[in-house]
Amino acid sequence: MTKEELALEIVELLKKEYPEAGCTLDYNEAWKLLVSVRLAAQCTDARVNVVVQDLYARYPDVDALAAADVADIEKIVKPCGLGHSKARDISACMKILKEEYGGSVPDDFDILLKLPGVGRKSANLIMGDVFGKPAIVTDTHCIRLVNRMGLVEGVKEPKKVEMALWKLIPPEEGSDFCHRLVLHGREICTARTKPYCDKCCLKDVCKKIL
Repeated sequence: MTKEELALEIVELLKKEYPEAGCTLDYNEAWKLLVSVRLAAQCTDARVNVVVQDLYARYPDVDALAAADVADIEKIVKPCGLGHSKARDISACMKILKEEYGGSVPDDFDILLKLPGVGRKSANLIMGDVFGKPAIVTDTHCIRLVNRMGLVEGVKEPKKVEMALWKLIPPEEGSDFCHRLVLHGREICTARTKPYCDKCCLKDVCKKIL
């Protein structure tokens, strides 16, 4: 089986196992996902979802958050860790959205990368989830799992993994595929315990490089 064939098989098996896969960060507007994905660095999505409730209650739109004092933002987002740098990036990002894009999040990958605190992972998440465009989100689950499955071999750098997956995963499947990897990585192909290979929907095709 070639890597291309393996990738397609894995896509289909994960689709059957996790048919309702989606982003685990709560948001109902594009700018909120931009904020949440910045807060999610070195923090769980579950905690971010709790913290942003207070943030949005006080600052309900881009204009309000852009006008907020960085120190006030930091007080609210501190439970997510790295409070100062995250608050600074969120403030700067909202100011740019307000001043240059009329409060909207641009649907251009390269423009997103220029926003404070936005890297390739964040930009891909927004392109896929908000705008429905092809995306490959290489978070820690994705990188761990595709190495174990044999889709890449010993590649840990996020951009290199992303570039490899673009060649293997159909563009229209990329975003959901990465969401399914997160679910699978949390439940079955875990990082902190031995993977539950006996319960894995991929056990007949996975290379099991542990």
